[in-house]
Amino acid sequence: MSVLVVGVSHHTAPVELLEKLSLTGGRVEKLIHAVQLTDHVQEATVLATCNRVEIYTDVDRFHGSVEDICRSLCELAGQDPDDVVPHLYVHYDDGAISHLFHVAAGLDSMVVGESQILGQAREALRLGQELGTVGPALNAAFQQALRVAKRTHAETGIDRAAPSLVSVSLRRTEEHVGPLAGKRAVVVGAGAMASLAVATLARSGASDIVVANRTATKAARLAEQYAVRTVPLESLRDELAAADVLLSCTGSVGLVVTADEVRSARGVDARPLAVVDLALPHDVDPAVATLPGVSLVDLKRLAEELSENDADQVADVLGVRRIVAEEIQAFLAARRLASVTPTVVALRTMATGVVDTELARLDSRLPALSPEVRVEVEAAVRRVADKLMHRPTVRVKELANRSGAVSYPAALAELFALDQQAVEAVTRAEGVEP
Repeated sequence: MSVLVVGVSHHTAPVELLEKLSLTGGRVEKLIHAVQLTDHVQEATVLATCNRVEIYTDVDRFHGSVEDICRSLCELAGQDPDDVVPHLYVHYDDGAISHLFHVAAGLDSMVVGESQILGQAREALRLGQELGTVGPALNAAFQQALRVAKRTHAETGIDRAAPSLVSVSLRRTEEHVGPLAGKRAVVVGAGAMASLAVATLARSGASDIVVANRTATKAARLAEQYAVRTVPLESLRDELAAADVLLSCTGSVGLVVTADEVRSARGVDARPLAVVDLALPHDVDPAVATLPGVSLVDLKRLAEELSENDADQVADVLGVRRIVAEEIQAFLAARRLASVTPTVVALRTMATGVVDTELARLDSRLPALSPEVRVEVEAAVRRVADKLMHRPTVRVKELANRSGAVSYPAALAELFALDQQAVEAVTRAEGVEP
């Protein structure tokens, strides 16, 4: 079995296509189930964020699996495969593990090093576990990826060097409305991104922060945490009348803020209003950018600007890359070693069986052999068997760490005519990825 990743992200697709492929509501679960039911897929989960959709699977066959997974994504999103496939990327086996570690560490994010992806990767693992579609292979890969991501944040300054999308977008608003200190801000939504927005605005000294959300309980929890006001979403127009900054980041399908609402709320007022839309699909009607005094910062604009400035924004990326590279090599080496274990155990079990058979034959031929002599003979025979087995088992473990087309465990099993059922039995008992 091998890990396979099929995905699309801001690196490979325009924002417009990512919007069409975004998974809201229960569509993530539907995609996981659809992929799980395809041929050759044993495990599956989905990592879905505002700028990526990645399907992680454990498969027994590469060809065919990719086509089936692509088809499942396109059917669920209602998109023509011809429009989607050119923007997809595929990573397989060692490459899939490397990609996952880079993603979890924030090295593949729009803002390099941002920490929100860590929670999103954790959610992908949790959801797969909850649905029963994640098994030993994906569980091991995701658990290690999460540990690697935590290590990079603990051992480097990547958090300071690479601020989140919220921080970057709010800095863009200051270009239009001036410093955020003393400004009035409205945050639409109450999820993780909204929480980060409220925290960032509070640290910036915004004088009045309002949280507008459809679910009052979620908004209340957020308001209590940061001592801000909450209003129902229906009151958004009233709040916009006095706002300097509007930041929207809900998971809704369809527009949350229309150009007509903003125009009506502002009337003839042309003072600056900075609008930030971090949702995908977008929350805010792009037409608001045409209104007098209104500027719009959205994911498309951020993608264009950040792609030019990543090198300047991230001072500690090299340190993170070094850590991730080390961890990838260590994980892959451990995985290859684990794949050898069932064959080695089966080989030693076979050797033990041969010794036991020969000792039983010796007992039948020399029944008068004294107990002392028999003990010495048995010890000698077992030492010979152990010495004969030692070098092949050591070498196969060493060779397993070499990349290439040769499967040394399979060669060992073939040379010694090992019972495949015995190897598989050890695999199941040890919980080793086949």
